[in-house]
Amino acid sequence: MSTTMTTREPGQRRAGLSGKLLAVLLVASVCAALAAVLSVQWCRANGWTDPGQHIHMCYSDFSLLFTERGLAEGRFPFVDAVPDDQVMEYPALIAVVAGLTALLVPGSGSGAERTLLFFDINMVLVIACWFAVVVITALSAGQRRRDALMVALAPGIILTISVNWDMWAVFLGGFALLLWGRGRPGWAGVLIGLGTAMKLYPLFFLGAILVLCVRAGRIRSMVLVAGTATVTWLAVNVPFMLSAFEQWSRFYVFSSEREVSFSSMWLAFQWTGLDGAAFSTLQNSLFLLCCLTIAYLGWAAPTPPRLAQLCFLIVASFILLGKVYSPQFVMWLIPLLVLARPKVTGYVVWQAAEVFHWASVWMMSAKITSGGQFGAGHLGVEIFYGVGIVLHMATLIWLMVQVIREVLVPELDVVRAAGQDPSWDPLAGVLAGRADHVVLPGAGHPLRVRLRW
Repeated sequence: MSTTMTTREPGQRRAGLSGKLLAVLLVASVCAALAAVLSVQWCRANGWTDPGQHIHMCYSDFSLLFTERGLAEGRFPFVDAVPDDQVMEYPALIAVVAGLTALLVPGSGSGAERTLLFFDINMVLVIACWFAVVVITALSAGQRRRDALMVALAPGIILTISVNWDMWAVFLGGFALLLWGRGRPGWAGVLIGLGTAMKLYPLFFLGAILVLCVRAGRIRSMVLVAGTATVTWLAVNVPFMLSAFEQWSRFYVFSSEREVSFSSMWLAFQWTGLDGAAFSTLQNSLFLLCCLTIAYLGWAAPTPPRLAQLCFLIVASFILLGKVYSPQFVMWLIPLLVLARPKVTGYVVWQAAEVFHWASVWMMSAKITSGGQFGAGHLGVEIFYGVGIVLHMATLIWLMVQVIREVLVPELDVVRAAGQDPSWDPLAGVLAGRADHVVLPGAGHPLRVRLRW
């Protein structure tokens, strides 16, 4: 009898989840989900009214939009005609989720019981997405599957998951990265298209994939993932574009024209008198410059950066330059950071800063919605809020610098140390083991360009 043994290259490793680890992740996720529910219990018991929902830090768009966007009256977003002030200012897939969940609420009207049930249904669904993200992160982490505990127990998710539907996009985007890492670029594109139809930021994953595909000379794979993402996004959006263009376009018009809002760096420049559209131009120009810089980093680094590293840098740049930083945006970055730089100390420092920022936003919001009665007579709330913004931005920039450092010095990357290969990436997918075809001057090597279809 003869025995044939096969080996896999590091980039081809497929790590499953043991029953013990899955149980640990499930228990941790359930405990964190219970904490998330308890954090909004005041609003569940007393209703979402001003300023109480801000003072008790349990505000949610679920309850607000149910009563103010025609959902309680049975109007389906982007399908039924609504007054101009009731148009959903969100992408199409969020509108679909909101409309479908509203149909599950029996009865009619915007009473407290129906509002609570709508909130609870959506809370259960985003928590289910959270559980899925934990498992997806573990499956995407190569030999460091236990790092997914940082997603399961993330304070930033516990405190903000009930604010909006963002966890749906986090789930779809994370699933897309996992499929790419499993060598399924077409299906990865489908999930990116769906994620972009839910929230814009999964679209930025295509930029990271483009950089790595160009460096590896795999243009066909890039075309496949971008093509399927585009077709999927169009399949979701075109029906609404044709039937209710004004409602469908509200999100894009609102995003372009909205004024600078909570926690944006542009608050420091409001003295210029620029309007929302002008700040959008500045934001987009600087973000493009950041993307070009990240692309150069990806093509000039001594070894190809890991996909999660580039995704984190791109999304973090978008968040830092945005006209608004809603508290729940922290969820966009948590799984990406865990995959890009799973070092507990940096993660804890960042999460502590984000919790401080989260509290400062609601204190400021409470002062505004109470007509100045909350925190009146002193500058404590404004100082608290300003410190929160500074801490949020400073810690995020620090993490970006650390990720860039590990891209330039792969030996510092704990993920690659676990893979015992300086070029290993658990999310490499079809690029695993591919030689460089495009390398720009930098990091000690000359220009080299050799593309193939």
